[in-house]
Amino acid sequence: MSVPPTGFPPPPPPLAPAALGRSLPGGPGALPANAGGAENARLCQNGPVQNPMQYPSVYDSHPQNYGIPSGHYSQVPSKAAPSQLDNHYGAHYYSTHYSVPAQNVITSSVTPSVASTQGLQHLYNRVPHTVESSGPVQGMVSSASQLHTSVSQSYSLFGSPYSTSALHSASSSVPSQEFVVPSGHYAMPTASSAAYPNVSYPPMSIGTPYGHVPTSYSVPALGHTKEANAYSSQNRATPTVQQKVPLGYNSVSWPAPELQLTEGNRGGSSAGSSTNSSNPMSTGQPHPANQSVQPTRPAQGSSSVVTSSERTLAIEKATKPTIASSLTQPSESLRHEAIDSSSTTSSASPVPNNYDTLEGGGYPETHSSSPAPVSSVPQMSKPSKPFGYGYPALQPGYQNVTPPPAMQPNNSGYNSGFPQYPQQYPTMNQLSASLGGLGLQQLQQPESLRPVNLTQDRNILPVAPVPAPVPNLNSDLKKLNCSPDSFRCTLTNIPQTQALLNKAKLPLGLLLHPFRDLTQLPVITSNTIVRCRSCRTYINPFVSFIDQRRWKCNLCYRVNDVPEEFMYNPLTRSYGEPHKRPEVQNSTVEFIASSDYMLRPPQPAVYLFVFDVSHNAVEAGYLSIVCQALLENLDKLPGDSRTRIGFITFDSTVQFYNLQEGLSQPQMLIVSEIDDVFLPTPDSLLVNLHESKELIKDLLNVLPNMFTNTRETHSALGPALQAAYKLMSPTGGRVSVFQTQLPSLGAGRLHSREDPNQRSSTKVVQHLGPATDFYKKLALDCSGQQTSVDLFLLSSQYSDLASLACISKYSAGCIYYYPSFHHSLNPIQAEKLQKDLKRYLTRKIGFEAVMRIRCTKGLSIHTFHGNFFVRSTDLLSLANVNPDAGFAVQMSIEESLTDTSLVCFQTALLYTSSKGERRIRVHTLCLPVVTSLPDVYAGADVQAVVCLLANMAVDRSVSSSLSDARDALVNAVVDSLSAYMSTVSNLQQTALIAPNSLRLFPLYVLALFKQKAFRTGTSTRLDDRVYAMCLIKSQPLVHLMKMIYPNLYRIDKLTDEGAIHVNDRVVPQPPLQRLSAEKLTREGVFLMDYGPAIYIWIGKSCDNNFIKDVLGYPNYSSVPQGLTQLPELDTLSSERTRSFISWLKDIKPLSPVLQVIKDESPVKVEFFQYLVEDKMEAAFSYYEFLLHIQQQICK
Repeated sequence: MSVPPTGFPPPPPPLAPAALGRSLPGGPGALPANAGGAENARLCQNGPVQNPMQYPSVYDSHPQNYGIPSGHYSQVPSKAAPSQLDNHYGAHYYSTHYSVPAQNVITSSVTPSVASTQGLQHLYNRVPHTVESSGPVQGMVSSASQLHTSVSQSYSLFGSPYSTSALHSASSSVPSQEFVVPSGHYAMPTASSAAYPNVSYPPMSIGTPYGHVPTSYSVPALGHTKEANAYSSQNRATPTVQQKVPLGYNSVSWPAPELQLTEGNRGGSSAGSSTNSSNPMSTGQPHPANQSVQPTRPAQGSSSVVTSSERTLAIEKATKPTIASSLTQPSESLRHEAIDSSSTTSSASPVPNNYDTLEGGGYPETHSSSPAPVSSVPQMSKPSKPFGYGYPALQPGYQNVTPPPAMQPNNSGYNSGFPQYPQQYPTMNQLSASLGGLGLQQLQQPESLRPVNLTQDRNILPVAPVPAPVPNLNSDLKKLNCSPDSFRCTLTNIPQTQALLNKAKLPLGLLLHPFRDLTQLPVITSNTIVRCRSCRTYINPFVSFIDQRRWKCNLCYRVNDVPEEFMYNPLTRSYGEPHKRPEVQNSTVEFIASSDYMLRPPQPAVYLFVFDVSHNAVEAGYLSIVCQALLENLDKLPGDSRTRIGFITFDSTVQFYNLQEGLSQPQMLIVSEIDDVFLPTPDSLLVNLHESKELIKDLLNVLPNMFTNTRETHSALGPALQAAYKLMSPTGGRVSVFQTQLPSLGAGRLHSREDPNQRSSTKVVQHLGPATDFYKKLALDCSGQQTSVDLFLLSSQYSDLASLACISKYSAGCIYYYPSFHHSLNPIQAEKLQKDLKRYLTRKIGFEAVMRIRCTKGLSIHTFHGNFFVRSTDLLSLANVNPDAGFAVQMSIEESLTDTSLVCFQTALLYTSSKGERRIRVHTLCLPVVTSLPDVYAGADVQAVVCLLANMAVDRSVSSSLSDARDALVNAVVDSLSAYMSTVSNLQQTALIAPNSLRLFPLYVLALFKQKAFRTGTSTRLDDRVYAMCLIKSQPLVHLMKMIYPNLYRIDKLTDEGAIHVNDRVVPQPPLQRLSAEKLTREGVFLMDYGPAIYIWIGKSCDNNFIKDVLGYPNYSSVPQGLTQLPELDTLSSERTRSFISWLKDIKPLSPVLQVIKDESPVKVEFFQYLVEDKMEAAFSYYEFLLHIQQQICK
């Protein structure tokens, strides 16, 4: 594989408990296995070959902004009231993801025999293998005849308590699966019996904000390269069995990532592998393994650019893995190792399990000795006919004609409510014909490639927030592509080979915000969810319709039949227009899933609240705030008539509350045996919210005063969590834990590890990892029972968040942190808790969820970042999913993408709604493939790159050291700019030149250095640092970028020039200012949008008219310290200022706290710490950092 450009070597996987749960044959989301899948999976694998598509004449033009209608597409034709359309994508929204290196795994062609040989207890277990990198390629053969070849990775995984390389055994309650394995063929209802959907929409402009993202699964084992290309064997030569070794541009300085091997993938594979995914429980006889594997391009790795060895060797020494003989036969304890929140996945196929079976695996397994697959649909023995061959009278979308020039959409209405074009958007072959001969080099150089001299040009910051780059696609495909708010790639131009990616020295990855709140979301109710029978991709706007009866998958290129029901178009109420269905017109859709996507009835919404009531907690006064928030939002908790709720409190004992209907008042039950905690009355501790509402309200009213006089100082958090796990196990749900101090009693007790004298250290920062694996083990047990744990830490002293955070990281929970919390002494934190709770209690929630990412054949997923549990190589288990959670994925190019001009990514999130519906939300993204280095740089998304590197740096900080992570971030900038200057730029090499697309790269990395997560030389509490790292790992890109580089505006001279209109409100749009004190003036007022907080800094000589009109005080001296509200005054300045601030708050999920800071205020340090371009104690100024980068490049 490739060598990481940034100095991030992979860590050895941390050890996990020996016994982490129980493996069961399935879970609530699993789907029935497909009978007869072994034969059917080999059918229909050869279809028309996709010709390369060249670029349109305009590069980087922005897509049309338009709204998308929402609504359920019911199955019975009837009249439906049109829904109001509006645009919901703002100009400032950008999301980021980052990617990680891959490992090549050549799996022997052995069909798994899970039921008979592995046993159910090994369905999800994985065992890590470690290999030392001694060169560009390394090899290793497992006991199951699996040959693992690993190459130094580009952007390898960081080991940490965030990430491990093994899988945890699934517990008895397994989440519902997102995949249905069809029987041998689609048994479609006849036209007369099908219940067809009916939808009507109001007029709208042409376009759609939803983009399309292809599903991602593990790339077929390299040993089966020949078979992986079988579906197009009629159109191209059949390759020999080869091992494709990606380039490594610095094979000396980077160790290879450790290989991972599951207990079950010795002889078996599942999603994303070359095994037959239709019947994962099959027990067929194993086939002989193909052991003759020859590297195809052995000299490829040596031709790549080599990074400065002096710069990266130092980083390698600390983390380079060594070969251990014991790893060839993993110990029993390693077999139970649990997956981390940053999980490196290998190409080795995991044991098929119900999750992979139901979601649908990857490419079907074939063998070199097997005959050519027989298709169930007509196949072409000659070169493929033009699209529409034999159908001369079909709609234009099917005809083989050259499309007319792109037309500007007009605003006239259409009956269908969806975009319509003079001709249906062209197929890939048609695009190639119409755009043949056009290449990026033949066009005028795009703006994103304009060279920028960073040391001379100081005006690199745009006046408005940086928008996401627009993929260089045909205009019609741009309109259909997924919104960057949901799906974003670090490179919007995908390199054709790993060698080209290595030369660019940029990471390849995705940043996802899959469950974000959407104002418009097409919801589809259909008897049949159309999916590829091979790779299980959901039909999407980027598939190709060969004719009215067949469509070609855009990920694996298999030809599939169009189900009869899909022939009916619910928008036009006409038959024979499958290409106009909403599934093919929107890249973000949500399906109402049938019972096939369930292993048990959908669970009810269950909420359990666990409160610390020790003396420290009572003094902090948080309980009254939480109980009041619950009383106000009790009726707004997401759920239905089955919603259940319960309460636990703890100090040195654990207290339960019987709220059974019929009691006159709540009944407290105390369990003092914390070493063996038990449930006193299991059936009455979780009660129906509606039936026991009055008792619940009574408890919330008295609870804040029940422990007022307590003198109990101990905290038995561990036993309380064990009790919560036992209580929630039968159903699953959400546990909300409120903790105020270091746990001191029972299981999970902790001791202080922080040395206050080391807070300002510029060298070693210790204890970033957990002190015990208790919370990680418990979290994995909770995940197996579909239970997520959210942690609220309200501490006034060190509480070892590094250890406590594991309970949320591995159970797909959230972490909230309120340092120095006190209800009266720290009103800002008290207000923040109130606002956070309002959002937390009322936001949308998904239960027993699983998420799978698929991608075009040739791409490979290797590492995930976020809070979750990895069930298999490309399947994430999310006990709960919320709209504020972000994820990141690292990827590599395992096979050359020479056979396609487009690649697609698709993520599918299967979850149970709070109303008990099983739903599947699907996002699909399409990006072009490029063959030149300038094109790669032209499509770089600098914000996505930085967010990906930030995630990687967190892992590196925990697994190695903070200094190594900082060095690696510097190397990332040096390597990429050095590669650009030496290969693309023709300007003088004495200057520091960057392409316009990466001009902000050094600035953003410098800003990362000054964040609490990575800064040195400035006093930083250990819990503060760890919490900042937790946010980096779990925030969506748009919110993470606000933390890295806040937006600064001058607001004392707001005008309506350039203002936008939101809900009949005029919102001023002042220009962005650089984060430097030189931009501040004593006569001005400046607003900083940091994300979690909004600061207003008032200069000493500020105009009294502004202070009077906006703040309501006569002059500067009369403004009080600690002001957190702006009065509503009847002045133009007040209206503009409040409108702007309200707009900033409305686009955030958590309402930020407003803080007014006077120039001489002691808290102004809090404001000035975010002026990242200025020199700080032990940190460079921006100009000094540029000089440092230039020096490193010139070495």
